[in-house]
Amino acid sequence: MDGLQFCRQGEAVNWDDLRIFLAVARTGTLSAAGRRLGLDATTVARRLGRLEAEAGRSLFEVTPAGHMLTPRGQEMLGHAQAMESAAIACAEGAQAGHQASGTIRVSVAEGFGTSVIAPHIHEFAAAHPGIAVELVASSGFLNLSRREADIAVMLARPQRGPLVARKLTDYHLGLYGRRGAQPHPVSLADLSSQRLVGYVPDLIYAPELHYLEEMAPGLRATLSSTSVNAQAAMVRSGAGLGILHCFVGDADPELERLLPGEIDIARAYWLVMHRDLRGVARVKAFVDWLDMLVARMRPLLAGRA
Repeated sequence: MDGLQFCRQGEAVNWDDLRIFLAVARTGTLSAAGRRLGLDATTVARRLGRLEAEAGRSLFEVTPAGHMLTPRGQEMLGHAQAMESAAIACAEGAQAGHQASGTIRVSVAEGFGTSVIAPHIHEFAAAHPGIAVELVASSGFLNLSRREADIAVMLARPQRGPLVARKLTDYHLGLYGRRGAQPHPVSLADLSSQRLVGYVPDLIYAPELHYLEEMAPGLRATLSSTSVNAQAAMVRSGAGLGILHCFVGDADPELERLLPGEIDIARAYWLVMHRDLRGVARVKAFVDWLDMLVARMRPLLAGRA
């Protein structure tokens, strides 16, 4: 699409400059936009200045929080997003009949990314050698509306944005401790006297992660981390008891599920993507593979392994 011109009311706008405009609008800073596009911040500023000169007014207001769109910038954003969608459709049309290729960025919850996707990603890579996968497995999620990722596996269905979402799979969590460690609780009431592992309370990024309060009001973790992998390591070491995904706890021979009749927490993962990407071949290929993977792992996800 190099050199493609976007014409509106007699104006000719270079698509490459619009890509820079979109990156700044989505990241909020020149440096972050440059990292996304593989450019230095000086080049981003120069190209953005050229676009603003062509537009005849400022597109961004520079604030302590970063670059914020002006009213003219908001107007430009709609046209730029429409052109981006057309560019995606054009690229897909050119690729029709060929093996899917390109890069796909997937934003997932840390536990799902490291314990479900990562151990099996070699299957996808072997089936689709032309597709590069960037797996962002962390606490929190990238913003799909701002195109920070192509696909997200989220803890809840988003309520707004130009997105499409559907339930990917249900999953369950339980109480786990180090296998053979003594003494383990024999009832839910015993938990108040146990050392518990969990999330840092004021850094919990989603209401779906308030597991301890769901089990019994007033329960608090004395050992905490923002990382579910770190929590699992603490439990595995015998430091305390913790709520873990069944696909983590049941698959680990060093861990033992406790009080399964009393503690069984149900949640769901949601598959979310920008609506413009639904028909993109590389996205469809990954979604199809992910559907097959979770279908195969459903017993482990549900705690019935």
